Amino acid sequence: MIDEFLTGDLSDVEEAVRKAAAAEIVPRYRRLAAHEVDEKTGPHDLVTIADRSAEEHLTASLTALMPGSVVVGEEAVHADPTVAEALRGDAPVWIVDPVDGTRQFVRGEPGFCTLVALALRGEVLASWTYAPVLEEFAVAVRGEGARLGGTPLHSGSPARGSVLRVAMSHPDYTTPEQKRALLGLAVPGVEARPCGSAGLEYLDVARGDLDAVAFSWELAWDHAAGLLLVTEAGGAHLTVTGEPFRIAGVNDLPFTAARDEATARRVRELLT
Repeated sequence: MIDEFLTGDLSDVEEAVRKAAAAEIVPRYRRLAAHEVDEKTGPHDLVTIADRSAEEHLTASLTALMPGSVVVGEEAVHADPTVAEALRGDAPVWIVDPVDGTRQFVRGEPGFCTLVALALRGEVLASWTYAPVLEEFAVAVRGEGARLGGTPLHSGSPARGSVLRVAMSHPDYTTPEQKRALLGLAVPGVEARPCGSAGLEYLDVARGDLDAVAFSWELAWDHAAGLLLVTEAGGAHLTVTGEPFRIAGVNDLPFTAARDEATARRVRELLT
């Protein structure tokens, strides 16, 4: 079933993502009322009516495109953590982050996106990254490359001797132990900064505008789409033990995704 789906016309998925954003996210951009923004685990972990409504919209439309598939969405897992167990099951899974970069969305900044990935038994097979305000749409299919607006993406490699540009976990979201690990990036030749929307940071790595990311959390909806995008553009990802990141969890953290294998290995060494 899933093989036939992936070899067919995937434009229906792109249309579903665009429609969800047009119906539930864009109309609320810079128009959120105070009662439409809530905290989840704390003041830095926000959810809005747009997050919840867009995830509901996508859940209905994506499962209709592939009967028998299930959805693991950020908001559904927050309400019921057992939903995430589907990542280890045998049914095709849509991994959804309806608004990646909710803080930016709440502030009225354009740096947010909708992330969708299709996975089976822990392997990401396709992904969609859509930044509606920036008017950018990236798609990746395993073994078939990555594209931004129809143009192939190639991550390339950093120029020899150049300063390595890395986006890392934002301090607001890291524990003291995670901060100590990320301090490995505070060395000459590396320019590290806090990340914004994880999905858009991955997109920048895939197109060569950023050399690497270094993250200390493993929530599948933040990483699944972007990791495939980077990989299909020619990049690589590694955990601190040198293994590829697993979307089903139980990873040794932090981990990195980078423009090429050599850069991934360099960042990984700095994190250990």
